[in-house]
Amino acid sequence: MKMKIPKSHPRYHSLVIREKLAEGFRKGLVHETGLIAHGRGEAFDYLIGERTTEIAELAEKTAAALLLIAKHPVISVNGNTASLAGRECVELAERIPAKIEVNLFHRTEERVRRIIEELESFGAQDVLGDRPDARIEGLDHPRGLCCKEGIYSADVVLVPLEDGDRCEALVKMGKRVIAIDLNPLSRTSQRASITIVDNVVRAIPNISKWVDELRDKDMEELRDMVDSWDNKKSLQKILEYISKRINPP
Repeated sequence: MKMKIPKSHPRYHSLVIREKLAEGFRKGLVHETGLIAHGRGEAFDYLIGERTTEIAELAEKTAAALLLIAKHPVISVNGNTASLAGRECVELAERIPAKIEVNLFHRTEERVRRIIEELESFGAQDVLGDRPDARIEGLDHPRGLCCKEGIYSADVVLVPLEDGDRCEALVKMGKRVIAIDLNPLSRTSQRASITIVDNVVRAIPNISKWVDELRDKDMEELRDMVDSWDNKKSLQKILEYISKRINPP
């Protein structure tokens, strides 16, 4: 049963996100462990003030630049992402343009099919993932399954709500990985090419906004923006930001 949340509730936006995830679980999109993962991310969202920081905004802008200069960009979607930002992922893929591939840690053909149908309900076409014909090198797990025309041949992969081993494996394959992860200390955050420490419901629309604003920029200018990105420095800044919020002067 869906819960009607009054907009006057001080936790309104957070509760709406929770309800979307619960609905995704009821629809068979979200694995039960995905609910646990969301709770961990929500805790970090509290720490950054449940807002897009200036640091995250710059990461989203840089991510948009990278997606625009990519030759074969792919957006990887799991159950949590489909439930929380499925429509936004489809809109972003159309703007770039990029392919979408469903990739799951707890993979079942039924869940893959349901997530693809959910994305198609938002207008997505040719979503990959139900017929994997390749494997991510060095990843001995069902999540290593992928599609040749998707993640396997991608030069840039956007991986919202990722787990660290696949992020690391993708980087070792020579791909540039854009991660959306509220935990700046996670292996995903530490290994990604560009880490966006923001909630996926804010990050995906922000990347779309920047794709629109940067589209007419010179390719060389976009490359310079990407090449000047220092992910370790960015993560250090967000940790300092959190520290100051916890221990104000």
